[in-house]
Amino acid sequence: MEKRRLGQSDLIVAPVGLGCMGFSHAYGKATEKSEAISAIRAAYEMGYNFFDTAECYTGENIDGSISYNEELVGEALKDVRDKIVIATKFGVQHNADRSLKTDSSPDTIRKSVDGSLKRLGIDVIDLYYQHRIDTQVEPEIVADVMNELIKAGKIRYWGISEVDEEYLRRANKVCQVTAIQNRYSMMARWHEKLFPVLEELNIAFVAFSPMANGLLTGAYNKETKFTEKDDYRNMMPQFTESGMQKSRELLDLLNELAAEKNATPAQISLAWIICKKPYIIPIPGSRKISRLKENFGAGDIQLTSQEIADIDKKLDGMEFEIFGGSPKK
Repeated sequence: MEKRRLGQSDLIVAPVGLGCMGFSHAYGKATEKSEAISAIRAAYEMGYNFFDTAECYTGENIDGSISYNEELVGEALKDVRDKIVIATKFGVQHNADRSLKTDSSPDTIRKSVDGSLKRLGIDVIDLYYQHRIDTQVEPEIVADVMNELIKAGKIRYWGISEVDEEYLRRANKVCQVTAIQNRYSMMARWHEKLFPVLEELNIAFVAFSPMANGLLTGAYNKETKFTEKDDYRNMMPQFTESGMQKSRELLDLLNELAAEKNATPAQISLAWIICKKPYIIPIPGSRKISRLKENFGAGDIQLTSQEIADIDKKLDGMEFEIFGGSPKK
């Protein structure tokens, strides 16, 4: 399994990272603390060395207390700090109605980085993302604060999540961007237009929701219900009856390819991302040990450039209902 470099940095990571959000946010009740820490640690033992979290990833435990995702990651990995890459994010709060409040003002960023360092229990953050663009703050201002934090030794590198070309170019001129983190999967391909820009600027693409929030695992059908109040999947269009119907052709294709490659549909969906470009790193999330092993194994599956092109051609003819973007592709 060949590792990958994040942009122009010295951060070398496995081709599959771990998105830790689900242990405490967006997928129902938070995982019990010791169980979550054990699973994150198990991921490290499997070979994962790139762990993604955020200050806003919080959830409610069964006893009503708050679960802080950064604390789970920090506790699970504290004795292997020099062997891993930790990424976290600033600039977003979740409102009660699940909408986002963005704040990337300099004072907020400075407070956020100190809070994240404390919760993670570390001295420096390897990769610090602006979680979402704040339209009230110019990219040059955010990038200037990143320069400040790098010089202060609080962060090593920075990135931007859900970014477009204009914002990325403007920010990069002030402080070199190491990675973007955007939604990307077989069902969410609208950010492919950024590929030439990333190649020009030597910036990595960290792909979140690489399996369309789990749909591409093939584990769900139109009868599946997400009943917990904190499970965001109950509002995602890909899990509606019509959304499931539109994804049927893709799921059939994944099953066919999985049989050919002696793999699973989830592994094929991740391998398609990994083999697409050498600078893309998917960060699927799961709370199940078996799924963590399955996802990491996708890094050993090879798809040729012709196989990728053939898949893309088929995807071009499909329409999807998908959370986070266009209903087409």
